[in-house]
Amino acid sequence: MSHPTPAAAKDRPPPGRRGPLDRFFELTGRGTTVPRELRGGVTTFFAMAYIILLNPIILGGAKDVHGDVLSIPQLTTMTALSAAITTIIMGLVGNVPLALASGLGINAVVAFQAAPQMTWAQAMGLVVLEGVVIVLLAVTGVRELIMNAIPLALKHAIAVGIGAFIALVGMVDGGFISSSAESPPLALGLGGRLASWPSAVFVLSLLLMIVLYVRRVPGAILIGIVVSTVVAVVVQKNASIPAKGPGSWGVVVPDLPDRYFATPDFGLFGKVDVFGGFAEAGVLTAIVVLFTLVLSGFFDAMGTILGVSDEAGLVDEKGQVPRLGRILSVDGLSAALGGVTSSSANTVFVESAAGVGEGARTGLANIATGALFTVTLFLTPLAAVVPAQAAAPALVVVGALMMMRVAKIDWNDLGFAIPAFLTVVVMPYTYSITNGIGAGIVSYTLIKVARGKPREAGWLLWIVTIVFVLYFGLNVVEEVLGVK
Repeated sequence: MSHPTPAAAKDRPPPGRRGPLDRFFELTGRGTTVPRELRGGVTTFFAMAYIILLNPIILGGAKDVHGDVLSIPQLTTMTALSAAITTIIMGLVGNVPLALASGLGINAVVAFQAAPQMTWAQAMGLVVLEGVVIVLLAVTGVRELIMNAIPLALKHAIAVGIGAFIALVGMVDGGFISSSAESPPLALGLGGRLASWPSAVFVLSLLLMIVLYVRRVPGAILIGIVVSTVVAVVVQKNASIPAKGPGSWGVVVPDLPDRYFATPDFGLFGKVDVFGGFAEAGVLTAIVVLFTLVLSGFFDAMGTILGVSDEAGLVDEKGQVPRLGRILSVDGLSAALGGVTSSSANTVFVESAAGVGEGARTGLANIATGALFTVTLFLTPLAAVVPAQAAAPALVVVGALMMMRVAKIDWNDLGFAIPAFLTVVVMPYTYSITNGIGAGIVSYTLIKVARGKPREAGWLLWIVTIVFVLYFGLNVVEEVLGVK
């Protein structure tokens, strides 16, 4: 189901007067317009711009085997650069509104699993190898075969699960939900109450987006982000807000910067040792790290591509995405580029759904998003103005839209209902798209066995099931192999 804005029809060019942008990006064929694509692209950028600041914090906060750390300014430049390049390439080659940047979760594997056992250059070398493996799986058609082998009901469940997942991400990032080591593990705001100015900005942004969206106001999500950012800047200037911890803004504090321009530092580009990690950490250790990187990158991107494409109305009646081979190849190349730039593996960002919710349907939206990432190379201080509390509500709104696909699942058939349910709930409960997909696939094949119909799952899905069983039991595998 797509969600066109009311401006779509009147902005659509009449037959016979299609311009070069329309022809190249198939704007008319997909029922969209240049303004809608640009709005969608800008919205996606604001929804994922936090990665420019967060990725350097994660990677820069870790040490490699020799105790060396990466430069935060250099990481900031490389994060924006790799996001700009890969997002634009995806727009031109794949013609889909799927933006890419350094993947959360994957960067944690690089920082806390790979780097402590090898140098940073060697860790980034494994990221390059991850990208190469994913490209090989894409160009040989194996990755597309795996995606097409997943039952349609599970594909819908993946979209629904991603909706629940990004809604939770938005609520946590915005401070609407907080975690605790005590019971209950999740709570409203601070101690069960919304008692801080940042959480008030989140609520204002969310309510504004909901009102504008249901009234079909073009640019509803983007307007919500901009208005809430202005409010956040005013609040920060006039209210007493802690710099860190409970009640704070988090990574991005909405202070107007002293300067708006900064010179990018490209010093980390090309600092990569592709095969050195196998000698430094040992072959088995390097293989386990590489396996984790490939599996996370493979299925996180797969789930996001399916979920966001479904929301954009780009999935056909068989649940297949057009130009899938190109999309998957670009995703693999993007992961490798992340290693070359030392920004960790790039992957398709689930925040692309925010742009889709604003009307994006083609790769033209990616050009807008990539252009803003390019500009950010020189405006890094300005990128630190939009707080999560202003942008994260977009994920909640789009999450609600994606959850609407729950009606497409046959809940009367337990063979689909239980795997779909596990797919949907495991994603937000474990904060991992990969875990949700794995839970759904393993339970689906298990039910086929329980019903005496194991062949109906198909040999390819059985291979994927075995891979996921190994993935979920990775600690046991490491102990058996004696990996440190």
